Amino acid sequence: MKLLYEGKAKKVWEIDAEKVLIEFKDDVTAFDGLKKDQYRGKGLLNKKISDYFFKILEKNAIKTHYIRSVDDRNFEAFRTTVMPLETVVRNYAAGSFCKRYGIEKGKKLSKPLVEFMIKSDELHDPLICEDTILLLDLATKEELEYMKRTALKVNEILSSELEKAKLILVDFKLEFGKNSNGEILLIDEITPDTCRFWDSETFESLDKDVYREDKADLLSTYEEVARRLEL
Repeated sequence: MKLLYEGKAKKVWEIDAEKVLIEFKDDVTAFDGLKKDQYRGKGLLNKKISDYFFKILEKNAIKTHYIRSVDDRNFEAFRTTVMPLETVVRNYAAGSFCKRYGIEKGKKLSKPLVEFMIKSDELHDPLICEDTILLLDLATKEELEYMKRTALKVNEILSSELEKAKLILVDFKLEFGKNSNGEILLIDEITPDTCRFWDSETFESLDKDVYREDKADLLSTYEEVARRLEL
């Protein structure tokens, strides 16, 4: 198969004009690639966790690119044109939100916040307001409303599911793409690489922050998430 794209954590292979194969790598990076390592088995865990979340979202009428699991490291997905924005949903203050506004980490927000970032490693994924998105023709008003509405619905579904596993969904990043019919689909992955999960009692990090901050072993942390989700 033809390699269409290789990112920090995944490879995308062409199946045909409508479908691709998403391969999960064992690589892990932080700080725009300044810190990077490999953890044998990390890709397997992230693929398994993504499978789980995408299937739950599909059951709840969220349109995604996910089609089916192929093996331990790959899933089949609809081919899309990736939209140039990242959609971030925040339930608690953490990460760049705290640095940006001087807010104490761990503060619960009065309601979920949706933010948009330009999808660009070169620009370090800068925050962008909706008016600027429209001005730069990065998305239409209707597309922004759909992405925001979908992101909030995903937040409700995943927060409820994670509560059963005694996990708090602190914040997470979503990506969207358009299929050949111009329909917007939720794409990419939903894993501890792209979400912040905290233990509901201790507020201990169970996501990539353990790697960013050298707090714990990344592989053991992701294994714990999978265990709590009964995967």
